[in-house]
Amino acid sequence: MNSFAEIFDQYSWDEVKESIYSKTSADVEHALGASKRNLEDFKALVSPAAAAYLEPMAQLSHQLTQKRFGKVIQMYIPLYLSNECNNICTYCGFSLDNKVKRRTLTPMEIMQEAAAIKEMGYDHVLLVTGEANQTVHVDYFKKTLELLKPHFSHISMEVQPLDEEDYRELIPYGLNTVLVYQETYHKEDYKKHHPKGKKSNFNYRIETPDRLGRAGIHKMGLGVLIGLEDWRTDSFFTAMHLDYLEKRYWKTKYSLSFPRLRPFSGGLEPKVEMNDKELVQLICAYRLFDEEVEISLSTRESEKFRNNVIKLGITSISAGSKTNPGGYVVEPESLEQFEISDERSPEEIAAIIRKQGYEPVWKDWDRAFV
Repeated sequence: MNSFAEIFDQYSWDEVKESIYSKTSADVEHALGASKRNLEDFKALVSPAAAAYLEPMAQLSHQLTQKRFGKVIQMYIPLYLSNECNNICTYCGFSLDNKVKRRTLTPMEIMQEAAAIKEMGYDHVLLVTGEANQTVHVDYFKKTLELLKPHFSHISMEVQPLDEEDYRELIPYGLNTVLVYQETYHKEDYKKHHPKGKKSNFNYRIETPDRLGRAGIHKMGLGVLIGLEDWRTDSFFTAMHLDYLEKRYWKTKYSLSFPRLRPFSGGLEPKVEMNDKELVQLICAYRLFDEEVEISLSTRESEKFRNNVIKLGITSISAGSKTNPGGYVVEPESLEQFEISDERSPEEIAAIIRKQGYEPVWKDWDRAFV
């Protein structure tokens, strides 16, 4: 197989969905009792039948997470570099058809934002842009990484998918991690939500993790935007994608994220609502399926929810996030990508983590180890 897309094309969305919804309590019990769980077990754990087993799932998830990751929660923060975008996406504040003021940070502005982030205590930063190849291109990323590398021990990036050679070029500049969310694995709905721009190419996007793996990236992040399609089916395809990548690019580390559709200027109502209990079920299902994967929770979620899931399987959490370029000091009023829900400061979040017996860690790894 040359890429995940070839495996993906052998599956039918409707058949997978039907298989998940037909799982029984016996299937769930079998999955809970297994020493190593496969994709069929994952289907059972995200099925409606598993809702009655939330307590044992949560206990097991807690045990497995502590065994592998200990009592630490990694802290990270996004640094939005640009809200310029050439894509039309129905769910995003940066969408091209959203007639708002656009801006891309200059080198001096990037350093001002970085200084504010360092002041909060962070040593791990996530760079985020819209997808505008004329403005935020590989050279812009190289210059940005060059500026930030001396100041952060870990730099992640969530930008437009790039070619394999582009990733190879960026890694020596200090790029550690790339997050690339498929948004949805439902091909027809993907087209509906991405009618214009390079992002409308479903196959180019789904093959991005393969390009990252071949380029030798340290870590990559996967996920879907929950609310666009049936979350159970989308999560199965995410788990299948993760399983494929871990076997093929075994030197790379992996993380998962669960963004739920949040309000933004222009607003798209979720097609499918996912309640808090279902999100807990999904987090636990992923941990039971994969003991090694890192699981991240952003400020999209509420204070109460984030407080309660720290012990359930989460390994990294953001705090104090701004989702607009210049949001920390340069231009706090610029366009946000989406509204955040948990507005507490990093120090408040760190105090909550400590109160639960965990240690907040402000950096991911040290170059001294490699």
